[in-house]
Amino acid sequence: MIRITQIKLPLDCKDEKAALLKKAAGLLRVETDCLQSLSLVKKSIDARKKPDIYRVYTVDVKVADESRVLKRSGSKNGQIQLVEETAYHFPAIGGATVFEGSRPIIVGTGPAGLFCGYMLARAGYRPVLLERGREVHKRLADVERFWQEGVLDPDSNVQFGEGGAGTFSDGKLTTTVKDPKGRMREVLRIFVEAGAPKKILYEAKPHLGTDILTDVVVNLRRQIEKWGGEVRFESQVTGLVVENGKIAGVEVNGSRLTGSVVVLAIGHSARDTFQMLDRLSVPMEAKAFAVGLRMEHPREMIDRLQYGGPNPMLPAASYKVTTKTASGRGVYSFCMCPGGYVVNASSEQGRTAVNGMSYSTRDGANSNSAMIVTVSPDDYQNTGPLSGIAFQRSLEERAYRIGRGAVPVERYGDFRSFVLTEGLTDVRSGVPAAWKGALQTSYPGFSPAVRGRWAFSPVHEILPAFLNAALVEGIELIGRKMPGFNDADAFLSGVESRTSSPVRILRDETGQSAVRGLFPCGEGAGYAGGITSAAMDGILIAEKVASLHCNVLV
Repeated sequence: MIRITQIKLPLDCKDEKAALLKKAAGLLRVETDCLQSLSLVKKSIDARKKPDIYRVYTVDVKVADESRVLKRSGSKNGQIQLVEETAYHFPAIGGATVFEGSRPIIVGTGPAGLFCGYMLARAGYRPVLLERGREVHKRLADVERFWQEGVLDPDSNVQFGEGGAGTFSDGKLTTTVKDPKGRMREVLRIFVEAGAPKKILYEAKPHLGTDILTDVVVNLRRQIEKWGGEVRFESQVTGLVVENGKIAGVEVNGSRLTGSVVVLAIGHSARDTFQMLDRLSVPMEAKAFAVGLRMEHPREMIDRLQYGGPNPMLPAASYKVTTKTASGRGVYSFCMCPGGYVVNASSEQGRTAVNGMSYSTRDGANSNSAMIVTVSPDDYQNTGPLSGIAFQRSLEERAYRIGRGAVPVERYGDFRSFVLTEGLTDVRSGVPAAWKGALQTSYPGFSPAVRGRWAFSPVHEILPAFLNAALVEGIELIGRKMPGFNDADAFLSGVESRTSSPVRILRDETGQSAVRGLFPCGEGAGYAGGITSAAMDGILIAEKVASLHCNVLV
């Protein structure tokens, strides 16, 4: 197969396939009817030379005598090259008898748990998936009730329930994880098989949106069940059964479920589960993560910055920004949501956490992103594996207090003014001072887009002063490259504390904890960050489970 990159077409191209066939044939110096097939590999937008904006394609084509055609094409810049199709292979070794009559248990139905369960079920292992929350459509009702009425269900919310935290997000399907085994392609293929649009297979920045994800995760669950797997909702694991250093099962809803393989795909917010693991001396460590605030701009402004002006032929614009402060601390955007919403993503009473979410159309009035700063165990006084959780909780308690239970929101101009003037002494001491600003009640033509109750509040009181100072410095540096990004009327809301797990559950090259048969997996275990990488890690752990013979596990 011949792969051709960097094919450019104008935005107003009427017949994409015909234009690509013509371009590909011209580059290969053959007639169009010599092309046996053409398939899209990648499709992106090139807006670097505004207002001249193009769609850019990578395609795979099949022709007779590929080597001769490639030689004739005379391409010397790598634009045209031979590639081999490599299909993902799941090493289904040992069969269901590996577990001596018991079935593998998977704790959690986020992307890691679902994809681990999917692969094991497809290979005949009949896994049992345990989810503390509710099935996704009941979960939607619980979340909507929380947003409308403020009634939080600690086990069914934006963090917990079928599909995991990623269900209430922008649904990005990108990752920077290297993928020599083809697991990412397999994740996307399975998503399409479960009802996702085929365009995610070739879009440079694929996403699904909450409205599509909810149906996709249901279809994944139903397929697992068709293959003999089982998914149990409202089933919280409160303990592990360990005998002679080996896993023998789990305690769930007051009962014992026997199993010699347990996959922990618990998600980054399962704090009570981390505490249970700590009591059982399962090896864990505190790790670096990031915290910050959600920043909102009008979607039209971001479109103008990225595209040079409004264009109905282009999707809502995205951005990815990163910079470094004078002290060397990194400040960067995370989980950018074009045409999206800030959402109250709390999961514990008396604590407020936020996230970003988009629907598939991305047609909301605002675009938002988390602006975050990396923190290490040294920043939050490392006193053990759960010290990062304690730090997160302290920030969320401040956010809850200053917003009085609502999502706290503050103009960036007010935030910046406090940090750079009234807060200077406190920036040095690391202790935020009392808020002296005047509450604003409205800003002409631009309002926060928040799912859940929100209130203008002193957001600058949430984070430690050294993080506030880093955010202001970073946002101002970004504003020099993207004029308007640091506009005083942008909104900040908080706190964005759940960017990734503050804990790593240690595992070895076999995927197991020191407790044999226990497989930490996904974002909550500290081995992924986002839907795609979590799903890929779920597949990896399914491979590890399937590749182990029973005498390794018992």
